[in-house]
Amino acid sequence: MVNANSKKSGLMLIPESILKKRHDLDDLARKRAALEQPPKKAGSNKAFYVRKPETFLARGRARRNNATRYRRVAKKGMQKRASNKKEVAEKVVEGNGDSLAVKYQSNSVGAPFVFVVRIRDDLGAPRVVKTVLDQMRLKKEHEGVFLRYDEATRKKLHLVENFVVYGRPSKEIIKDLIERQGHGCVDNERVPLSDNTVVEQHLGEHNIICVEDMVHEIFAVGESFDVVNQFLWPFCLMDTKTEFERRTLKLHDGKDYGDRGDAINDYLKNVL
Repeated sequence: MVNANSKKSGLMLIPESILKKRHDLDDLARKRAALEQPPKKAGSNKAFYVRKPETFLARGRARRNNATRYRRVAKKGMQKRASNKKEVAEKVVEGNGDSLAVKYQSNSVGAPFVFVVRIRDDLGAPRVVKTVLDQMRLKKEHEGVFLRYDEATRKKLHLVENFVVYGRPSKEIIKDLIERQGHGCVDNERVPLSDNTVVEQHLGEHNIICVEDMVHEIFAVGESFDVVNQFLWPFCLMDTKTEFERRTLKLHDGKDYGDRGDAINDYLKNVL
């Protein structure tokens, strides 16, 4: 009867087994075609963000304000905003249930060197500020470098003071920085200082054969200070605030910038 009906209707009936086989072959062809496709680029599945016009207006306003500040400081200096004398402040230290007031130097006047950390990105920064930061090898946010604290360096830091935090760290903090975050520049590549062999190969001619010699040379600002500083790759430090605090709690860096003096030690302990 099936054949009679098919002849009357003029249609060719296909067995179910053949239809299943065709379906399986088509499914297999789709899987092979998916495997042959090139891998997607990283970040191609990221969501698109729509930025409001107010964001661009705020960046432009910040760029103009920073450019105005740069010109004012370059022409008139810091005036009363920075002292040429050593300033002493007090902080309360708690321990064993008691609070003790400890005095410390709150600026870097008289220090032979400083450690500078960049705390802001390029958004809102004019080109002249980016140039000064690049000269100090601070090309990215949360990078830190050692610098000689002479009159020329002090003027540069005043020009970009709202983009950096700086001060004179202790010898213990310098040792922690190099041992935990230290990397050397070998053939323009970032190489971890996991072994003193790397130090001896590149700084042995300057009588520096281990990390302890590097710490002593930086803290004492010896003759090979510039050589050691150029060998060290800029330190990559952490942010003082987490992503949750910034995005959800809306906590941002306020006026927490500029010269810290000896208080830079407390700051570096939080970002190491």
